Amino acid sequence: MNDPGLEEPIKETSAKLETERNEEREAQLEDEQALLNPRSFNSDIFVRSVHAEVVSSRWWFASTGFPLLAGTFGPMASAFSICALAVHWRVEIPPGHGPNEGHGNTVKDPKWLLAINGISLGLALISNFSLLLNMARRLSFSIAQPITITGWYISSFLLIGDLSGIIHVVKVPYQRRALTQAFYYAIFAAALYFIIATLMVVTVYGAWKGHYSKEFKLTMSQRTLMLQTISFMGYVVGGAAVYARIEGWMFLDALYFTNFTLLTVGIGDYTPATHLGRALLFPYAFGGIVILGLVIGSIRSLVLDRGKSKLVSRMTEKEREALLKKLLKQGDGHKITPVESKEQVERLGMSERERRKQEFNLMRMVQQRTATRQKWIALLISGGAALVVWFVGALVFYFAEYEQRWTYFQSLYFSYTTLLTIGYGDFTPFSNSGKAFFVFWSLLAVPTLTILISDMGNTVVKGIRDATLYLGEFTVLPGEASPKARIKSTASRLTGGKLVSGVFEQEPPGLLGDSGGKGDEEKGGLDGPVGRGVNQVAGQIESDELEAAQSARDTGDIFGSTIHEYHFFLAREFRNVLKHLNQSPPRKYTYDEWAYYLKLMGEDEGSSTSHRKPPIKPEYRGEEKEGPDFAQAQTEDAQINGEGKKPWSWLGERSPLMGEVEEAEWLLVRLAARLEKELRMLSDGKGGQAGNRSQNAPSSRNSGGTLDREEGEEEKTGNEK
Repeated sequence: MNDPGLEEPIKETSAKLETERNEEREAQLEDEQALLNPRSFNSDIFVRSVHAEVVSSRWWFASTGFPLLAGTFGPMASAFSICALAVHWRVEIPPGHGPNEGHGNTVKDPKWLLAINGISLGLALISNFSLLLNMARRLSFSIAQPITITGWYISSFLLIGDLSGIIHVVKVPYQRRALTQAFYYAIFAAALYFIIATLMVVTVYGAWKGHYSKEFKLTMSQRTLMLQTISFMGYVVGGAAVYARIEGWMFLDALYFTNFTLLTVGIGDYTPATHLGRALLFPYAFGGIVILGLVIGSIRSLVLDRGKSKLVSRMTEKEREALLKKLLKQGDGHKITPVESKEQVERLGMSERERRKQEFNLMRMVQQRTATRQKWIALLISGGAALVVWFVGALVFYFAEYEQRWTYFQSLYFSYTTLLTIGYGDFTPFSNSGKAFFVFWSLLAVPTLTILISDMGNTVVKGIRDATLYLGEFTVLPGEASPKARIKSTASRLTGGKLVSGVFEQEPPGLLGDSGGKGDEEKGGLDGPVGRGVNQVAGQIESDELEAAQSARDTGDIFGSTIHEYHFFLAREFRNVLKHLNQSPPRKYTYDEWAYYLKLMGEDEGSSTSHRKPPIKPEYRGEEKEGPDFAQAQTEDAQINGEGKKPWSWLGERSPLMGEVEEAEWLLVRLAARLEKELRMLSDGKGGQAGNRSQNAPSSRNSGGTLDREEGEEEKTGNEK
């Protein structure tokens, strides 16, 4: 392995692994432990030791979610403060101008109002900048957070003082005065400043109490969401300033126009009338929609994907506990108790390997039930949130547009057509309060509907699609299976195999079939220089070990040949599993594949020495109650740290099927650790101590990947037999 051509890929791989994946790994590990473990512990999930502090589930939002909300809504509040400062707060409506408050004459604001607004905006910008520097790790937590929280609170209180000081001079005898949109933007800004400052107080309190470190564990994608939000708000406000100049509109009316334009609502009460304004709309609308798409994509990725993984982990643990309690209550405890003697084998009628396979299938059933429940629960939550946005928004518009005498049903109709971006334009807000609230409300509605539509795609839409495919197989699109076999297959799936058993036909994807068909899988693996470097290094090890095995056989060293063949199989399977990494949907291995990989790493599924009865509640290690080893099924690589083997169960807290780590990633790390340990021992001249490991290697008489037979069964890899 002294090929000089490998030096550059190795260096590049090391640098990329440090810069591109370290932050994501730390955040993912902390998120997983935050929901599953109550106290901190050192984990060996990854090859590089990542020492992450563990927090309980109720503190995960304080450590990660609240700062992310503050970083997202802080720029929005500052944009509203700019709107409140740029325009006067009062107008006088002359007689005969009807209910439209936009036609009023300006009432000059007192100088103290402008001064206080300017101070509030300046403090808010300093707070936002301080938070961003803290998240980028350019400013320490202890310095940035007092600045951020104090600045936002003072900004909120200053705006509240302005609001209370100006409201009493609106009503003047014999004059019809109204508040402008700027006044209502000041209300929204004051409320947002107070809310996000309070959220950050909770974050600081949790760090002060030691529930997590005084350092944000935000990934690059999470910081990108904040930058995208700042860009979008700046794009909206900047576009409003340009269109106000071109079209002769008031600045806040232009902001109302740019808002419903970029959100593709298109109400139509404001449209460009000049050639310049219409020509500018081409690039402006396209650029804004692109930025909005980036924001929506980030929200979907962070809220749906990461949020779903947290929810699934917690629900899986609850479902696992419920299943264990049910088995014990029904007297089926033998299904989860290791078979340790021949008498037990004869009495139960199954071997330890067969019992472990049953246990594995039970865990797969837990995963399937959890995934189904999670999808529908997520749909209920997002659907409820969308209904709240719809009905509450309609209620506000009902009171705001009282001059137009809207009924509540008309407000519901307007809100519905706006939420779905239909925008007929037959109902439009005239009042200043209605226009200002429309901007704020529509910005909240975008992420809400994004989440709802995605959840519907995983449940309702998917069910309709599957039902269409199912009906098509009986009519114009007949499949390979006969109608009778199709009916049996559907009945078996809907009843969990209780009504009809023996499903063997290929199923359509989704609700009525297997959605994880290999034909639908996206190509996995590591891309870029990192993936090429890792694959090249593993391939070189594989080639070297195969050569060494052949040389040992030629010299009659059968023992040395077996050890090198074992190393060859480890390197080859490492490359095979590397191809499965980051597949979509994630790769799920069969029991036989798991048994093969575990045996390569020193575990024997047919032996009960390292197996145990799974505990209902997660057990804690030591007197400090450091937390369970989620996703830490114990293979012999634990002895790298001198820990010795720990018994585990497929239904236990150390099962590799628990937690958020993908199965391919779990195997990849273990195979890499095992291979590293073997090569280190070989380089240290301790190859003679590896005699017991040769029993775990595939037979030296067969280099095709077949393991030694055990209990008459042949183990198979995931890619070849």
